[in-house]
Amino acid sequence: MPGNTRGLTRRAEEVWQLENYAVEMLHITKRFPGIIANDDITIQLKKGEIHALLGENGAGKSTLMSVLFGLYQPEEGEIRMDGKKVEIRNPNDANDLGIGMVHQHFKLVECFSVLDNIILGVEPCKNGFLQKAEARAKVEEISKRYGLQVDLDAKIEDITVGMQQRTEILKMLYRENEILIFDEPTAVLTPQEISELMQIMHNLAAEGKSILFISHKLAEIMEVADRCSVLRKGKYIGTVNTKDVTPADLSRMMVGRDVKAKVDKEDAKPTDVVLNVKRMSVASKRHKKNAVNDVTFQVRRGEIVCIAGIDGNGQTELVYGLSGLEPLSAGSIEMCGKDITKLPIRKRSTMGMSHIPEDRHKHGLVLDYSLEDNIVLQRYFEPEFTSKLGFLKRKNIRAYAERLIEQFDVRSGQGPITRARSMSGGNQQKAIIAREIDKNPELLIAVQPTRGLDVGAIEYIHKQLVEQRDAGKGVLLVSLELDEVMNVSDRILVMFEGEIVGEFDPKTVTVEELGLYMAGAKREGKA
Repeated sequence: MPGNTRGLTRRAEEVWQLENYAVEMLHITKRFPGIIANDDITIQLKKGEIHALLGENGAGKSTLMSVLFGLYQPEEGEIRMDGKKVEIRNPNDANDLGIGMVHQHFKLVECFSVLDNIILGVEPCKNGFLQKAEARAKVEEISKRYGLQVDLDAKIEDITVGMQQRTEILKMLYRENEILIFDEPTAVLTPQEISELMQIMHNLAAEGKSILFISHKLAEIMEVADRCSVLRKGKYIGTVNTKDVTPADLSRMMVGRDVKAKVDKEDAKPTDVVLNVKRMSVASKRHKKNAVNDVTFQVRRGEIVCIAGIDGNGQTELVYGLSGLEPLSAGSIEMCGKDITKLPIRKRSTMGMSHIPEDRHKHGLVLDYSLEDNIVLQRYFEPEFTSKLGFLKRKNIRAYAERLIEQFDVRSGQGPITRARSMSGGNQQKAIIAREIDKNPELLIAVQPTRGLDVGAIEYIHKQLVEQRDAGKGVLLVSLELDEVMNVSDRILVMFEGEIVGEFDPKTVTVEELGLYMAGAKREGKA
């Protein structure tokens, strides 16, 4: 059939639309050592549709999309575009075919500017000279057209993860890709940015672009996707029209059971103070103002205190100051009654502080270490794992890692010896959470702990946080997810421009009220 369907009868046009797919991945099988990541999977993407790919952590979603983008070669199956078989040996082939991908973990050069990252590999040249002004004009036009404003001259290392996300999307649009793959695109975005991205995706689809959208967030899939295909443990479960199903239906398809959306917990019974922060300030690396300015708060044993706010309002620097990653420019920190303001990171850890970091790759894992070595990263020097002569007790490390892998359902191809880099993002996150919670901390600082996790894993992690609270630990949760903030916390502190502008009880405050404080429209003591 030709690309132009004008002149066809209505029925013939419907049949053509059904049979003519932009992309078909037919009977794809991809194996890694010890695991079949994709087991005979068939996915068909219609032209101009938003097609969601749903599945648990490690279900094979990112692997399947990496096959389409040429990062992996399948052992079996074939890919067709517009009905014709194509060979995609690498990402350059994919780009030549009009396929672009925003990866879950961004593929950006941190020391380059935003503009340089966008045009990297497809720089416009004339007589051997780079035409940067021409490139800038094109990027600015695309940025304005799709509402993707970002400072083109800023270095990647200096901008927020939300801005890095926009940079990745602009990379695809600059290359004029027709097939757009979004791998967990909202995992690092604020609620406002998520709404904007949903609208951008609708606009792109309306222009005829075909979108594959990987997500764990059922509400987003219901809002933006036309159809949804579900994978479970590497196998294809089925494809449904989103208008014909409920979030509960998708959840059952994904994990094979009903999942509770509401967190089961009794009222908090806080006791003595475990974390006491007094007039804390942390300098900003981006401007002269403090990133954290004169912040005072407490966390008690037996409660979950949540720091809420729009990304980039000082939450990251607050946690860096608490954990020892950044020095304070003013103020003090006490934990369990002892001043830890100037203590090194390891000392804070051995005194009972656990930290689930915001960036699992930068501060959570050594990606080229094995899973078992990552699990004992903060405890390898203990007598259980190291002899008096300084030799690692490998048998003990292996047994300890195997226990945590089973307890926290960390899925990996080769068990404890799996390289952390080869694991899915969600299972990397589970490994960090297992390590930090099993340390039996006095204070657990959890920053975006459920980022990139599926509904079953989110349910489990929330249960773990509540169990830590009920065991008499102090929990400081930092989250951009308003549902998580409202469901899990016992007290909410809102940060705006480096200051705490309000304290709330999740039982009485509304999401709308929180939103006003998060946006700076209101603050306690002021109208």
